[in-house]
Amino acid sequence: MSETDNLEDADYILRTRGAGHELGAWAIGAAFSADGKAAGFALGDGTVHLADPKAPEGAWRRLEAHDGACLSMVADAGSGFLSGGDDGKLLRIAADGTTSTLANFGMMKWVEHVASHPSGLRAASVGKVVHVFGKDGAKLKALTHPSSVGGVAFDAKGKRVAAGHYNGASVWFVNSKDDNPKVLPWKGSHQATAFSPDGTHVVTAMQENALHGWRLADQQDMRMSGYPSKIKSFSFTGGKGRWLATAGADCIVLWPFFAGGPMGKPPLELAGGDGVLCTQVACHPQHEVVAAGFADGLVLMAEIGSGKIVPVAAPGRGPVSALAWSPTGTHLAFGTETGFCGLVDLSRR
Repeated sequence: MSETDNLEDADYILRTRGAGHELGAWAIGAAFSADGKAAGFALGDGTVHLADPKAPEGAWRRLEAHDGACLSMVADAGSGFLSGGDDGKLLRIAADGTTSTLANFGMMKWVEHVASHPSGLRAASVGKVVHVFGKDGAKLKALTHPSSVGGVAFDAKGKRVAAGHYNGASVWFVNSKDDNPKVLPWKGSHQATAFSPDGTHVVTAMQENALHGWRLADQQDMRMSGYPSKIKSFSFTGGKGRWLATAGADCIVLWPFFAGGPMGKPPLELAGGDGVLCTQVACHPQHEVVAAGFADGLVLMAEIGSGKIVPVAAPGRGPVSALAWSPTGTHLAFGTETGFCGLVDLSRR
């Protein structure tokens, strides 16, 4: 990576190694299939657009997926994607565009959050309930929470599923027969939810301008605050998850999850200084590199060790609302609130 102090040619990587399209609606999510053969973009008008990462300049397939808005999208196990919508449907979308309905909860229900695990497990939240499905699509259990679920995630081994809700988070063992969760209390509304890669911590983004975390061994609380805005995105670095990268400030904020951190340790700040809020972050799956999107549309990559910055896409296309790496870290996808979506192949020379 080479450092740059100007954005005169901030579109260079997008122009020479990828392509972008105006898709016409808010990009609520971007993801790559687990086999890396497809990139998907889910939009607020209910459409899902599929692109071939090997040929970003080629035609992108448009699918009329949901009768309403897409609310969430993730990669499914093996290949393809899972999509939840405000039409009450949980869909599986194959890389070739074939769409099937895994569950239909009814038009008055919102499938707001979805998660998957390489083992084939899937989870979808509808109101207060997290529905867990097996590899064959059969429902395994319905886990009820005290309030609407704000985020759902599996741990790396697929043994536990966590959900954020009002006044805390709950961690459930997928194969447990009694279905009694470990409740992690903290006042307030808990939304986006994640396990650390090593499974030792759960972190949530809160309705207020803060993150909250729990060390599962002793339920020690970790409060990460001081942000000027709500944190819409956070991501652990690949491998051992040494850093937690977050949006919500006018820079990338990185909390150390090593050497006893993050409590009592200041966060590292990268790619800041111009007063524009960071809206999305996504950590490279292998290296300590963070992709970040900003409220002005700028997309960049930052190397944690050196602090070097490389722009990917120039400002001017609306706030970045979706950001994802391919499984091998060779491709990056992003989308904005105005509906501009881009796909770049970083392995090109």
